[in-house]
Amino acid sequence: MHSLFPPLIVGNVAIEAGVSDNIYAIDVERGTLLWKRHFEYPPPARNGGATDPLCPGGQTATPVIGPPDASGIRTLYALAGDGELHSLSLANGQDISPPFQFGYPNGKAYALNLWNNVIFTTTSQGCAGNPNQMWSVNLADKKVMTFNPKSGGLWGRSGAAIDSTGTAWAPTGDGVYDLAAQRYGNGLIGAHVVGNELQLKDWYEPTNWAWMQKRDLDMQVTPAIFTYKGREMMVTGSKECRVYLLDIKSAGGANHQTPEFRTPLLCNEETNFASAGIWGSMATWEDSKGTRWVLTPFWGPVHKDFKVPVSYGPVKHGAVVAFKVEDKNGKLVLTPAWMSRDMDQAEPPVIANGVVFAYGSGENTAQAYPDRGLQDASPLRIKASTHAVLYALDADSGKELYSSGDQIATFAHFSGLSVAHGRIYLGTFDSVLYCFGPAGR
Repeated sequence: MHSLFPPLIVGNVAIEAGVSDNIYAIDVERGTLLWKRHFEYPPPARNGGATDPLCPGGQTATPVIGPPDASGIRTLYALAGDGELHSLSLANGQDISPPFQFGYPNGKAYALNLWNNVIFTTTSQGCAGNPNQMWSVNLADKKVMTFNPKSGGLWGRSGAAIDSTGTAWAPTGDGVYDLAAQRYGNGLIGAHVVGNELQLKDWYEPTNWAWMQKRDLDMQVTPAIFTYKGREMMVTGSKECRVYLLDIKSAGGANHQTPEFRTPLLCNEETNFASAGIWGSMATWEDSKGTRWVLTPFWGPVHKDFKVPVSYGPVKHGAVVAFKVEDKNGKLVLTPAWMSRDMDQAEPPVIANGVVFAYGSGENTAQAYPDRGLQDASPLRIKASTHAVLYALDADSGKELYSSGDQIATFAHFSGLSVAHGRIYLGTFDSVLYCFGPAGR
C-alpha cells in the first residue's frame, strides 16, 4: 500500500522518494522529470511481504537534505531498502561518497531527520524480524548508534522530532512500562548522542498505559516542538485520541507520568485500534498576534463529549482540530478553537500564510474482519479504499476555502503534504504526484 512519500522542495526542484527504491527529481514549473535514481541491491534474506500492509519492504523513509556546505552545495541523504544510507548529489542523483550500512534490510524505517550532522530515524513492526528502535548516525565518522526501548514499533509518521538540545523524541508502540527492565512501551522517549552512544535522556508514560496496551491504542504520533513564552514545549497524541502537552525540560515531570496538560478524548469512543484515534504527526504555528496554535488530525467520529466553539457539521470519518495554547492561572492549557468539516481519514496538516492545508486520505484502514479476524492483507484494504481529497482551511476559523473534490484519483497511505512557493504537493497510491496551486502557476 505504500507508494510515494512527501516530496522535498529545493528551489524549483521536487525530490520525491518511492517505496520501490526510486528517487525522482522533478521540475516543479513543468512537472517534468530531471533525473531518476534506482537503488540496486540483492534481495535481502529476510523480506517484507508483498501483501503485508505493515511490512512492504523497500525504501520506506522520507529522505532529508543537508544544509549548504562552504561551496553552497547541499546533499540528499536517502535510506535504501537494504539499509544502506546514500549521500546523493541534487544535480544528478549520483552518490557523492560510497553508501554505508545504517539500518537493517527491510527494517521499515520512518522519515530521516538531521541535526548537527547526525541523522535520526526509527523502525517499527519488527519487519523482517528486526528490532524496533531509534537509530542515529554521525555523518562525520559514520558511527551508527541505536537505542531500544523494548517496545512495539516507533512509528511516528515523521520519524523522531528533534529539540533545540539535539534530543530526538519518538513515540513507542504497544508494550510494557517497566523501569526495572528498562522497557518503555506505550510512551514517548527522548534520546540524545553522548560520545559514541545514543542514550535515553527522558521519557513520558501515560498513567493508563496498561489499558492502552491491552487495546492497541499506542502512542505513535511524531511530536511537534515549539517555544511558548520562553519555554520549549511539545505536543503529541495517541490512538486513544488524546493530545498531550509536555515540557522539553522534564517530559512528564518527576514521575515521568504528569503532562503539562492532557486533553479529554477527542474521538475513538469505541476504542477502535485501526480506524480511529490520532495518527501520523502534529502541527503548530504562531500567528501575527503571538497566539500559539496546535493542530491535530484524527480518524473516526468525534467523541460525543468533545465540544469546540466552532465546527462545520457532523464528523463521522475524521477531522482536524485546532487548539490555542493559553496560560490559565500559571498553568499552560490547550483550549479548543475549531474543528474542521468531516474528512475521510484526516491526515496531518501543514500551515502556510494563514491557511491550513489538510487532506482526507480516502484509505480503508480496517485491520479486522468478521470472517477473517486479524488476517489483514493489502488487497482487501486497497479494494475498499476511495480517493484522497485536499482541503484548504482558514487557519483562524477552520472554514473551508478550497476542496479538490474528485480531482485526485485514488487514496494515499502514509503519505504527506509538502508546501512551498505557493504550491501544495501530495503523492498517492497510484504513484502520481499531484501539485495544486493558484491558477497560472
